[in-house]
Amino acid sequence: MEPPQDTSENPNDVVSDDDSSPENTNPEGHENPTTTLDPPISDTQDESSDPVPDEQPQNTHSNPAEPGPPARRRRRRKRFFTELIANPSFPKNRRPSVSGLAKEMDTEALIAISVGFPVDSLTEEEIEANVVSRIGGREQANYIVVRNHILARWRSNVSDWLTREQALAAIRAEHKNLVDAAYNFLLEHGYINFGLSPAVKEAKLKSFDGVERANVVIVGAGLSGLVAARQLVSMGFKVVILEGRMRPGGRVKTRKMKGDGVVAAADLGGSILTGINGNPLGVLARQMGLPLHKVRDICPLYLPDGKAVDADVDSRIEVSFNKLLDRVCKLRHSMIEEVKSVDVPLGTALEAFRNVYKVAEDSQESMLLNWHLANLEYANASLMANLSMAYWDQDDPYEMGGDHCFIPAGNERFVRALAEDLPIFYGRTVQSIRYGIDGVKVYAGGQEFCGNMALCTVPLGVLKKGSIEFVPELPQRKKDAIQRLGFGLLNKVAMLFPNNFWGGEIDTFGHLTEDPSMRGEFFLFYSYSSTSGGPLLVALVAGDAAIKFELMSPVESVNRVLNILRGIFHPKGIVVPDPVEAVCTRWGKDRFTYGSYSHVAIGSSEDDYDILAESVGDDRVFFAGEATNKQYPATMHGAFLSGMREAANMLRVERRRSLNLSDKVSNNIEKCDSLNKLFENPDLTFGSFSALYDPHSDDIGSHALVRVKFQGYKLDSGHLFLYGLMTKKQIIQLSEVNGDGNRMNLLHCNFGVKLVGRKGLSDIGESLISRIKAAKINPNAGDRS
Repeated sequence: MEPPQDTSENPNDVVSDDDSSPENTNPEGHENPTTTLDPPISDTQDESSDPVPDEQPQNTHSNPAEPGPPARRRRRRKRFFTELIANPSFPKNRRPSVSGLAKEMDTEALIAISVGFPVDSLTEEEIEANVVSRIGGREQANYIVVRNHILARWRSNVSDWLTREQALAAIRAEHKNLVDAAYNFLLEHGYINFGLSPAVKEAKLKSFDGVERANVVIVGAGLSGLVAARQLVSMGFKVVILEGRMRPGGRVKTRKMKGDGVVAAADLGGSILTGINGNPLGVLARQMGLPLHKVRDICPLYLPDGKAVDADVDSRIEVSFNKLLDRVCKLRHSMIEEVKSVDVPLGTALEAFRNVYKVAEDSQESMLLNWHLANLEYANASLMANLSMAYWDQDDPYEMGGDHCFIPAGNERFVRALAEDLPIFYGRTVQSIRYGIDGVKVYAGGQEFCGNMALCTVPLGVLKKGSIEFVPELPQRKKDAIQRLGFGLLNKVAMLFPNNFWGGEIDTFGHLTEDPSMRGEFFLFYSYSSTSGGPLLVALVAGDAAIKFELMSPVESVNRVLNILRGIFHPKGIVVPDPVEAVCTRWGKDRFTYGSYSHVAIGSSEDDYDILAESVGDDRVFFAGEATNKQYPATMHGAFLSGMREAANMLRVERRRSLNLSDKVSNNIEKCDSLNKLFENPDLTFGSFSALYDPHSDDIGSHALVRVKFQGYKLDSGHLFLYGLMTKKQIIQLSEVNGDGNRMNLLHCNFGVKLVGRKGLSDIGESLISRIKAAKINPNAGDRS
């Protein structure tokens, strides 16, 4: 079983004042409200970022606690959607067990599965990329083997750049076309040759195919924006990133905390790698040589009076809680089959079953059940009353396997490395994104940024708030999805203590409360002593308590946490000292997030994630971020993968546009060459003018085509041809006038003829050219009877 996981891979950004920085201002110059105690406690949202030490943190285990209550393993209970839909990693007619899979699949196939590829079918992205000539059959089977081999080969050594030649080395020559298809797909979609190793970074400084491409404006320097920017640069795009804060990272924020000789790096936002198998952030950790710390799956619980929860009662309620969720799953299965569109709050369904089956009727059982509900609200950053019973856990089939891990010294190490050398404009809060057939214009901080395309990576909370104006407005389909999807709240209290009084044997422990409405207040504690560099403890605030928390002063919040800790540890004879520094987050009040991360709200579904990911304006404005990734929402790796996804989409669109433009240019050149040949033998020439008559008519009022030659040293070819449609009579009158200047005056002022380029001729002009061309090719066609 797993411990309750910190899926706050996108909580808010909160930065507090240091003693060395008595004044903090945001990009607009307004002072940030701060509260400082001795020890300093704060809840500010400034836009700066403290440098985090790169040296490896040392474990701090002074004065360890005595052995606690009987240890229990906890997991974030969110695993029932697989009973409703088939796991996408397996064909519907073949669902082997894990042990069967291990026997059937070789290592390369298992690696591909961990990254998210199906066992024996193509992904939608692969189908769209036309990696094989036909779906199914031997070619597809061979492609999958080749793709898995290339993927596994790079994953075995992620620090090096895997070349096409190296990918081909172990594949028979007759399959070179499949190697090319698989290699191109994996490279362009960010499955291989990505990350932060020196070899990969150096190779990505230039376009991997040598082609220079369009300009892209990226809104937001969070994980998705940074990853997309690095990938786009390697594809030959020119990018610029606009970030409202004065730091990169978005909802990934590491705060350096220090005092009284201790120091620690506290992740105030996204903090845990939720599943390391196939996780791209795990790849970054390997490339950067960062040792991962597995979050140990032991989580003791304590009653309000500080006593350990009775082990038998704990076990019984956990079983009952899981049975309640099982019953809800069966109910929704039948409801969806019979009624299709019915949805109710998950909390309502659970409460109904709780009453029917008389679960947790005494005080301690009720508190235990509420702890599990708080854990569920934490996993979804929302109240149970807001969650869709039908689809709240729709992402479970895609959940990455493996351990859940901490990163030493905080996740901002990733952020700083990803942001290095990118053109990021900080303090540029975007007000408007205007888009049309010619490109996009993004307005931020009084400046206009122009591009061929834009990538919007702002959190769902910002889109819900309407902080950015889109011109034209977003399609109603997308606006509806933005409103339907949920965006909830999780807050934290990070506390740096003079010593680790809680001990080094556990990474999590929980606390129960008697008030059901405040069940999420400091219900779970994470110990970061093993990875942060110092004795750091983080208390989580979920559900309704997370909302009320932002109305409470940070001083009161920290005092409440200390009362809980002292109630647990003082009876054991362990002194709980005052923290040397404490920080309270306020993600709901942060104007760059307005919340923490997404969830499936009542009336919403997984389809809304896809709709939110759709581009608008004929592929001019794209969208990325955790709330656009239905497989991995509410996670850091979900944001990361969405950035890779959109970079690949932009490359596809750019290639299509370039191909269309090339076709148009070729067509126009062909048309111009053809017309130039017709004017080699005009019907009339005078000065810079020449004319062609309609070969099918001798009427003086019939149409004629005039061409005017302009010359000048500033013209690329030395001359320019413009055309106009006139009558034969007007052509003759024009020829009788002396001087090109007088002729131009007559042309415009008297005849009202407007000269245009070759592409600007009307349908009448094109029809006349066709008749002239036909007559030149077949002279008899031009005989006038």
